[in-house]
Amino acid sequence: MPIKVIIADDHSLVMEGLKLLLEKNARDIVITGEAPSGKKLLELARKKPADVYLLDIAMPGLNGIDTAARLLRSEKDAKIIFLSMYDDKPTVTKAMKTGAKGYLLKECAADEVVAAVREVYKGGHYLSPALHGFMTETLQGRAADASEPAPAGQLTSKEREIVQLIAEGLANKQIARELKISANTVHAHRNNIARKLNIHKQTDLVRYAVREKLVKL
Repeated sequence: MPIKVIIADDHSLVMEGLKLLLEKNARDIVITGEAPSGKKLLELARKKPADVYLLDIAMPGLNGIDTAARLLRSEKDAKIIFLSMYDDKPTVTKAMKTGAKGYLLKECAADEVVAAVREVYKGGHYLSPALHGFMTETLQGRAADASEPAPAGQLTSKEREIVQLIAEGLANKQIARELKISANTVHAHRNNIARKLNIHKQTDLVRYAVREKLVKL
């Protein structure tokens, strides 16, 4: 049986490149779904789960890290590999702490993507060689944090999603329509966000979203 893979990336060229790469270099891997956003990936996963999910981190509406966290709540054994341009330790650490099994840099070679999919499918972990310096620390930290309470100022998944939509330029009514909640609920979430982060200006909230990789520059 081939390894079924769903890819999520908002750049069509990246998506097409990955498809061609896998089709050319791995007969045992088949792309069963393509998603331009985190929300679309979650819809595809509900309808027809894949063996491995390849996720970009910076996607519109719902970023890859929060997408992975939601996917793992509904499909606890989901095997996720991030494919991103971000190679800084905080981002990689945050991504792996979701429960993902791999992290690849977008500059990686074709055989590296194939190797990562195969290794993660078998139950292992895979990080790009450039990230090996802190791979063990990252994975051990994820295990240690699992038993620790969340920091007091940590945003919920819904609050992070609202921060991302605010940073993408949506007004409260637009956010309410997008998330299918009332404008009053959005307002309440915004108040909680401001209190938790001690951020009260929209420009500062946008800076926070950029720093947290919730939106692209």
